[in-house]
Amino acid sequence: MPTDGLDEIQRRLAYRFRQPRLLLEALTHRSYLNEARGSGEADNERLEFLGDAVLGLVVSEYLLHAFPGAAEGALSKLRARLVSEKTLARVANGIGLGEPLRLGRGETKTEGRSKPSILADALEAVIAGVYLDGGLGAATACVKAAFRDELASCDRSLAKGDPKTDLQELCQRDFGMLPQYRTVRATGPDHEKLFEVEILIRGDRYGVGTGKSKKDAEQAAARQALAQLRKDGGEPCGTGSESSH
Repeated sequence: MPTDGLDEIQRRLAYRFRQPRLLLEALTHRSYLNEARGSGEADNERLEFLGDAVLGLVVSEYLLHAFPGAAEGALSKLRARLVSEKTLARVANGIGLGEPLRLGRGETKTEGRSKPSILADALEAVIAGVYLDGGLGAATACVKAAFRDELASCDRSLAKGDPKTDLQELCQRDFGMLPQYRTVRATGPDHEKLFEVEILIRGDRYGVGTGKSKKDAEQAAARQALAQLRKDGGEPCGTGSESSH
């Protein structure tokens, strides 16, 4: 591969390899070596194996520090989204990783440079190469730079949140059961009804909320229940608790 090809991808990664052979290996698909037997080179599959673990660690640590109040279930969903083949291929495309890939003639003819699986594997291999070349700090910086838009999307996603889903996951984890939603009352004319819903966990009320629909009231109650459960002790709300608006 021409040196300028390696230089360009390093510029896009914001990382310069001390051992360029690692980058070259990360960009070498097995189809290329099938047509260059005896070259003594290696394809990127072993690096891909390591890169998967490094990426998982970096993403997990980022999410843990970025969202200190998030439930484990929510963090797991975000991590799964970030390390999915679809996301990896999108990030790889964003840094132009397909261009310098070393592919066999068959893969080149079938547009292998744009195949999500090949791009995702190559990106994981590159991350492993950075890790082996510069350590975890370098790999972390590289991932944060390459995944900047994806991480920002996670920030917005978790900010919106889904209190009912979070509460369900928390209850399943801590109590081995689902929360029970019960409509306490519905007041007002049909076109302006106001619903009041309470949440029971093991028979105790942990949240109560009001809304113009049952769904809105349940979400408000779930937010209150989550706040209650995350307090030290997690005592249930008393029967005289005020409604959440």
